[in-house]
Amino acid sequence: MNEWHIAQLNVGRILAPTDSPQLAEFMARLDEINALADATSGFVWRLKTASGNATDIRVSEDPYFLVNMSVWATIESLFEFVYRTSHTAVMVRRRQWFERPTEAYQVLWWVPAGHSPSVSEALDRLEHLRRNGARGHEPREVLRRRELRAAPTTR
Repeated sequence: MNEWHIAQLNVGRILAPTDSPQLAEFMARLDEINALADATSGFVWRLKTASGNATDIRVSEDPYFLVNMSVWATIESLFEFVYRTSHTAVMVRRRQWFERPTEAYQVLWWVPAGHSPSVSEALDRLEHLRRNGARGHEPREVLRRRELRAAPTTR
């Protein structure tokens, strides 16, 4: 078992209310896509309420601002879900439902296996990425592996 899992957050501002005709198809696909995630090998956890998704979670005063979070056993399992399932067909149409982002709108980070991150933790990670780039939060083991790969070899 891995000691670390990969968490992901993506955020976006929808173009219309969730109950509008403009978002009807997006909302209608949520249960299908969430069930697909739940059934994908390597899936660990996702943010949801009793509704089965996260569209009713408010993290700001803006009711059009949505968050989506999940945790995966490996980066490969997350990649498989995002790019090699019917999730891709929904994702490529996101501009029909979401504003074009003007800054980073997604972040990945390592979490200890068994940890389900809070929305606050995830938003802090996104803000860190926006301000500082990708470095600064890696687990000690990841940093050590990077150091070992970069170390010159002696013969």
